[in-house]
Amino acid sequence: MMKKKLLLLTLLAFAISGVTAQERRSIKALFTEEPFEIDGRLLEPQWDRAEVQSNFVQNFPTDTLPATKDSSFRILYNNDFLYIGFVAQTQTDEFVTNSLQRDYRATGSDNISFSIDTFNDGVNAFLFGINPFGVMREGLIANGGSDRRDFSTSWDVKWWGEAYVGDGYYSAELAIPMNSLKFQDGSTYWSINSYRFDTQTNERTIWSRVPQNQLIANLAFTGILEFEKPLGNSSTSIALIPFVAAGASKDFENGTDLTSFNSIGGDFKVPVGKGMNLDLTLNPDFSQVEVDNFITNLTRFEVSLPERRQFFLDNNDLFGGFGSGRNANPFFSRRIGIASDKDGNTIENPIIAGARLSGKIGDKFRLGLLNVQTEADLENGIPATNHGMIAFQQKVFSRSNFGGFIINRQHNTSLDELGEDGPLKYNRVLGLDYNLASADNTYTGKFYVHKSLSPNDTEGNISWGSTLRYNTRTWNGFLDFTGIDKEFVSDLGFVPRTDIFRVAGRIGYSIWPKKGSFNAHVFDSFQSYTYVTSRDNQQTDILRNIGYEGRLKNLSRIEASLNQRYTYLTDEFNPTRKDEAKSLEADSEYSYTALRVQFQSNPQSLFSFNSQVDMGAFFNGDRYSFENRITFRIQPKVNLGLDTNFDHIALPGDYGMANILLVSPRIQYTFNRNLFWSTLIQYSNQRDNLGINSRLQWRFAPLSDLFLVYNDNYFTTTWGPRGRSVNLKLTYWLNI
Repeated sequence: MMKKKLLLLTLLAFAISGVTAQERRSIKALFTEEPFEIDGRLLEPQWDRAEVQSNFVQNFPTDTLPATKDSSFRILYNNDFLYIGFVAQTQTDEFVTNSLQRDYRATGSDNISFSIDTFNDGVNAFLFGINPFGVMREGLIANGGSDRRDFSTSWDVKWWGEAYVGDGYYSAELAIPMNSLKFQDGSTYWSINSYRFDTQTNERTIWSRVPQNQLIANLAFTGILEFEKPLGNSSTSIALIPFVAAGASKDFENGTDLTSFNSIGGDFKVPVGKGMNLDLTLNPDFSQVEVDNFITNLTRFEVSLPERRQFFLDNNDLFGGFGSGRNANPFFSRRIGIASDKDGNTIENPIIAGARLSGKIGDKFRLGLLNVQTEADLENGIPATNHGMIAFQQKVFSRSNFGGFIINRQHNTSLDELGEDGPLKYNRVLGLDYNLASADNTYTGKFYVHKSLSPNDTEGNISWGSTLRYNTRTWNGFLDFTGIDKEFVSDLGFVPRTDIFRVAGRIGYSIWPKKGSFNAHVFDSFQSYTYVTSRDNQQTDILRNIGYEGRLKNLSRIEASLNQRYTYLTDEFNPTRKDEAKSLEADSEYSYTALRVQFQSNPQSLFSFNSQVDMGAFFNGDRYSFENRITFRIQPKVNLGLDTNFDHIALPGDYGMANILLVSPRIQYTFNRNLFWSTLIQYSNQRDNLGINSRLQWRFAPLSDLFLVYNDNYFTTTWGPRGRSVNLKLTYWLNI
C-alpha cells in the first residue's frame, strides 16, 4: 500500500514540475575597460552610461506596494571583474547593524544583497551583500532557497566592496572577481536578484518580486542579467591556504600533563574544467571554528548540529542533501573526525588528509567526489578509517533534479592490531533521490530510496521516503511518508531512529490583514504517527498539534500551540537523566498534553528578546519549561546576549524530579572591520559543565587571519577544572 502511495506521489511530482513562473525583469550589464576606484560613491563616468534598474517592490510588510524609499542598481563588467553599484534612498543617516564583523545575518539590520545564479538552474547561487558601514558578506544558496537551511554564509571567497553614506541615501560598490565565480564559457546572461532590508521604513524590498509566502532569497523569482557581449572563458584561481598552529592544553579529567604542540597544514583549491573545484586538505586544524551551542535534550533520540568546518561547506548540499535531514540523512559530514572509544565515549579522531571534487559539468549535471582519511588511535580502540562518497545530480524540468550516491566507510587498520576477530568492518550506502521544485515554487518535494550494506548484513536494509509540499499565499502544507528498516545502517549519516514507518502531515491557512498592527495570522494543524515495523507495525508515537502564529508589522511575533502526544516505550527511558531516578519501564504507554506560548520582540531594536514557555503533562508527570534569549546592542561595536533555558520535570514517586538549567551569556566586540573579539560562556547542569570559549580574530589581509582561542571547562557538581587549552593559529589565503 505504501509503495503505491509513493508511486502516485512521484507521478504527481512529474505532472506539476513544469508550472510556469512570473514574467522576469531584466537588466543589461555594460562592458567597460576603464579602471575606477571602489569607494562606494559611483562617481566614475562609466556608471552614468550604465543601465539603471530601480522600482523595488515590498516583500514585507506587504508584497503588493512599491518601496517607500526606492533603491537602484547598475552593473558593469570586464574580463576580470563584475562590478555592481547600488544606491538606496533613506530617511536618515541612522542605521542598524549587529556588529562590524563580516558575514552578518541580514534580519534586523540595514543591508543589501545580490543573488547570482551563474548557471541559470534556479537551484544554486552565489550571494554577496554589504551594509551602510561597508561590512561585507558572501554566501551560498542551495536547493533553490526554499528553506532557511538552504542558506549559508560560512562560505568564503575573495572580493571587494565599500559603502558611502550621503545626504538622504547610502551607496555601495561591489567588485567581484570573475575567477571567484563559476559559469559557462561564453555566457550571455545570468539570473540575478537584489533585496534590501530597511530598518527606517521597516520594509524588506526586492527588485524581482517574491511573494510573501516564499523566502526572500528563493531562486524561483530571479530576474535576468544580460551581458553586452558574451563572457569569456571561466577560469577560477588556484588558492593555497596554509596555516601554522601552536598551542597548549591540559586534560584535568584524565590527569594528563600540560602539553605543547605545533602543527602545519593547509587547504588547496584547484579549478578543474569550467565548473568543478578540487578541494584538498592536509592535517586540518579546526581550533578556530566556533564552538557548538549546548542543547538541552529531553527526547529519547540524538539531535543534529550544523557543520562549521570550511573544508566541508562548498557544495555541501550535493553531498548532504540526500534523504530526509530530520529522519534519514545518509551523509552527515560531522561524523567525520569523531569516533567512539572502547567505553563508548565520543572523542575526536584527527583527520590526516581529505579531498573533495565537486561542481558542475555542463549546465545541468553536478558531480561530487569525497575521500577523507582519519588516523588510527589503537589506545582507544579506534581504527584508521577511510570515508568516501560519490554523488551526482541531473537537472530535469525547470528546477527539479534526480540524484544518486554511493557512500563507503571502511576500516583500514588490520584486525590483528585491533585485537578483533571476524571480517574487516565496512558500511556502504547507495541510493537515488528525486527533488521536486516547480517553476514558481508552489510545489516542492522529495522522493528517495536508499540501501545499506555491511558485512554479513545485505538483505533488506532499506530507507525510503516521499514528501510533497504545497505553498500559496493562503494555503500551505505537506504530506510525508518515511520508512526505515531495522537493519538499515549509515555510519556516516544522521538516522536517529530505525525500524519505523512514519506518516506526517500539516495544513496551514494564512490571513493577510489590510489594516492594523498585524501583517499575517497563520493557523495550522500538524499530525504525525510512528509505527515500529518489527512489532507488527505497533504504534509507538502520536503527535497532534494545533497552532497559531501572529506576525506583526513591527517584526514582532507571537505564537501559541497545543500539543497532544502518545508514547509507547519499547525500551526503558529516564527523562530526568538522574542516576538515582527510576527509569520508565519498557512496554509502557503514556498520553500527555502541553501548551506552548512564544513571543519575539522586534529584532531591529537595540534591546530585543525571544521568550518561550511550555507547560503541561510529560510522560507520567509534569513539565514546565522556560526559554529566553536577550540581545542588547551598543552600535556598531558591541553585541551582548544571554540565553537561558530552564526545565522543571516532576515525575511521581521514584521516577524523580529534575531542574535542568542551561545559561549562555555571550559578548561580541568588533574593534573595526578587521579585528573581532567574542566570548561564549555556557553553563549546563545536565552536562555537568561550565565552558568558556574566547576568540580574538585579526583579519590582516583578505580571508587571511590570526586567531587566538582560549577554551576552559569546569565540572559543576564537584567544582573543579575539566580541561583547558590556548591555541594560536595563522592562516593566509594566496591566489596563484
